[in-house]
Amino acid sequence: MSDPAPAFLVNAHNDPVLVKIQGKACFQNCSPLKEFVQQMLDQGRRNIVIDFSGCTGMDSTFLGILAGAGISMMRSEVKGEMILARLSPRNLELVCNLGLNRIVTVDADESVEVSDCKSELKGDTAKSKEAIENARMVLGAHENLVEIDAANKAKFQDVIAFLKNQVDALE
Repeated sequence: MSDPAPAFLVNAHNDPVLVKIQGKACFQNCSPLKEFVQQMLDQGRRNIVIDFSGCTGMDSTFLGILAGAGISMMRSEVKGEMILARLSPRNLELVCNLGLNRIVTVDADESVEVSDCKSELKGDTAKSKEAIENARMVLGAHENLVEIDAANKAKFQDVIAFLKNQVDALE
């Protein structure tokens, strides 16, 4: 059985804003989600629920995107909440190992039901972006992970060094 085609389904008209992940969330497809969450924050939307029930896996870039949104919400004068709901045991382990659970709410009881997500996020994926923009996005995502937990520096120092060199070489 193959993984479902990766997609982020959203309902921006709900409060909280709803996002449902289908398939793997990774550096190749998370750019539209990053832009969507930033747009919601720019509009003053401060409550976001992300349903992971259809998420088959995620990488550190995607987790760094979530960390960046959580950091933005923490620094905002108007407080809000990002809830990560219906995480599989493996995805929960990834969230906790990187310290993301310190800045967002993890709903381990699966009490949040996300069923009204119908619109699929479309937009440029990392593959279609300029190489420099992609490298900056991935670098920033990993720097976010280090910002939320200093222990992540050892985990990602080689990735960050590589990406900094790549950004420098492309500029």
